Amino acid sequence: MTWRFVTCAAVFVTCLLAANTIAAKLIVVGGVTLTAGIVIFPISYVLGDVLTEVWGYAAARRVIWLGFGCNALMVAAIWLGGELPAAPFWKGDTAYAEILGQTPRIVAASFVAYLIGEFANSYVLAKLKLATRGRWLWTRTIGSTVVGQALDTSVFVTLAFAGTVPAGVLTQIVAGQWAVKVLYEAGATPLTYVAVRWLKAREGVDAYDYDTDFNPVRL
Repeated sequence: MTWRFVTCAAVFVTCLLAANTIAAKLIVVGGVTLTAGIVIFPISYVLGDVLTEVWGYAAARRVIWLGFGCNALMVAAIWLGGELPAAPFWKGDTAYAEILGQTPRIVAASFVAYLIGEFANSYVLAKLKLATRGRWLWTRTIGSTVVGQALDTSVFVTLAFAGTVPAGVLTQIVAGQWAVKVLYEAGATPLTYVAVRWLKAREGVDAYDYDTDFNPVRL
């Protein structure tokens, strides 16, 4: 793989880890309560689109699993750091636990939602590329995000908060976050076009997944 592919993969993983770290802060955008991760997490979907569009589903699949592994390593490191005894003069133990510590339920919900959402996004984009014969890039970048983010958001919010908030509120959270993420992707479409065209020209590749095995666990 070239340095351009490695760069895209590295930025994808960085966006994922950064989003999971800053998600502890809740913000309000247009009256909708969101996690601060919204400022960067959708970029991982944009990069997922770029990876699938240029290099194909199989390459994107490797990067998705790479992101999963890196996220698991980060969670383990944060947990271990929290378990180690703090220095007597250090007063940030409570803040560390509050900002970086996550309940097992939240972590599990995040992992499951990430895998389902990212693989759905990549799968839909690859299939739409075949159906459109490579035309109308915007239909597959936005269409795949509509599906992927719907699954990601609904799975995460349901697994993380079902039973702790009213069903009506749960639905509002899912709908609000999904709408913001899709609008984010739509707004980034011009940049996606520029990135895809430049990478295809530089890499000399434009993958079509005619004979690809879409099994998500195959590496």
